[in-house]
Amino acid sequence: MVLGVFTCGLLAGGVLSAGVLWLVSGLFTPLPVGVRQGLIVAVALLAALRDAGKLSLRLPQNARQIPQDVLRRHLARGALQFGFELGTGVRTYVSASAPYAMAVAVLLSGGSYAPALAAGLGFGAGRALTPALRRLSGDGECWDGRLAERLSGMTVVCSVLIAAATCGVRQ
Repeated sequence: MVLGVFTCGLLAGGVLSAGVLWLVSGLFTPLPVGVRQGLIVAVALLAALRDAGKLSLRLPQNARQIPQDVLRRHLARGALQFGFELGTGVRTYVSASAPYAMAVAVLLSGGSYAPALAAGLGFGAGRALTPALRRLSGDGECWDGRLAERLSGMTVVCSVLIAAATCGVRQ
């Protein structure tokens, strides 16, 4: 039950952040489409280089953890709040660069809200997968080790996919 409530919070937080980015994206529509797409690709490739360890860039973030007492006060409500705050991506540490590349893509793409909604749901669902898969693994410590081995490669691939998807879009 707690994992389900936590997941709902993650999804709601992701959708809120993506919705805000989508609303603000209208300010960038005067820029030519090619310029916006070029900026998205450039940011996605910089994100890939950062996650591959080839480039050192500080990410704009609130590099701290959400306080544990959020969960201690009331478990279900705390799990929802914790998930929501984590799902927004602005209250806590985000280790990968790909979410930033996706945020830039939502911000500069403009257009329909559907891709922004999908990005927000994807961010929340991606964050929800970690505790769900760890729990399902039966051996959380072993799962953590396997994740640590693959995480950098996964984040690089995500950023490259954002760049490739942007290059494939014709407007």
